Amino acid sequence: MNRTTDLLLTALAPAIWGSSYIVATELLPHGYPLTVSLLRALPAGLILLLVVRQLPQSGWWGKVLILGALNFAIFWSMLFLAAYRLPGGVAATLGAVQPLFVLFLARFALGSTIKLAGIIAAISGIFGVALLVLDPGATLDPVGIASATIGALSMAAGTVLTRKWQPPVSPLTFTAWQLTAGGVLLIPVALILEPSFPVPTLQNLAGLAWLGLIGAALTYYLWFRGIAKLGPATVTSFGFLSPTSAVLLGWIILGEQLSPTQIAGVVIVLASIWIGQRAARPAPIKANIVSPVKPAANS
Repeated sequence: MNRTTDLLLTALAPAIWGSSYIVATELLPHGYPLTVSLLRALPAGLILLLVVRQLPQSGWWGKVLILGALNFAIFWSMLFLAAYRLPGGVAATLGAVQPLFVLFLARFALGSTIKLAGIIAAISGIFGVALLVLDPGATLDPVGIASATIGALSMAAGTVLTRKWQPPVSPLTFTAWQLTAGGVLLIPVALILEPSFPVPTLQNLAGLAWLGLIGAALTYYLWFRGIAKLGPATVTSFGFLSPTSAVLLGWIILGEQLSPTQIAGVVIVLASIWIGQRAARPAPIKANIVSPVKPAANS
């Protein structure tokens, strides 16, 4: 596949993640965010494990647990805690700092170059997300702010380490390992902090199937594949598509109004993604032109 196809497939992941809000609010019982996260990650991971039929080798168990914690257990826990403590717009805006974290973590862990255009893209993306979702009268909560920041940092670290730690297996296998590890780590958290999950209805099962099979198994396969092929600095700006997709789906499906400010936010987000891709695009390799060597004259 060419680079354009890889970019489009990777961008599809956060675009689908934007549907999680509608699915969670319309199809699932309220008040069980950690249990829903567990039911989203663990079954999807186990299904993928049945498909790939391959477990991590001895030297990879620790790394897989760390990645499962960063990309799923810690990230989703902090995400939902922030959602409970903060207005949705504030939580989404704080979460949008993730691409900025990725730029600096990639410099430290991978030796990547930090470009001014990349920083501009990350900051403009945060501004665009703020226009999309932020309510001017939103209240701030210290615990919620800390949770959203930790969640963004966790996902950023997971994105960078997913590129740094590349096992000799397919992206599908790597996704299966991480989803399963994240789901296992969520089990005690969900059992301790939340009440028992009610008997699911057919509507609940449909929502869990979408979040697990499409919103986790498929999308994280595309996401981790994109990280491996394109690098974290390239894929991270696509994260801005998640809140953008959520707003657009609310407008299309739920009939929510889209204000001129939000339209401007969409334009800025798309522009920031374009700038981010240009900044992260590798420089073309110049062919070495070797001058013909003249044979030495005989003495």
